[in-house]
Amino acid sequence: MRTNRRWLASVAALLGLTLTCSSGCQTVMGGMTLPSGRYLDHYPQYFAPDSAHPLPRELASQEDPAGEARRGAVPGAAAPVAPAGPVPGQR
Repeated sequence: MRTNRRWLASVAALLGLTLTCSSGCQTVMGGMTLPSGRYLDHYPQYFAPDSAHPLPRELASQEDPAGEARRGAVPGAAAPVAPAGPVPGQR
């Protein structure tokens, strides 16, 4: 019984070592962690640089809290006055 367990444990260890060696493990070359030996076979990926502020509408609302640019007004000009409502009692 004990010999059978040792044999089974050694087969499992050998199988684990074989799978580890045959799979694409990460390697370290020149300070870079590379996924496998075939990393040069893939096309390079390009990621466009992000903007300085990831939320441009939030930045615009922080720079213009009164919302003049959104209403189309000239900065620094007086805001337009809302038209007066109907006077009660007149028809």
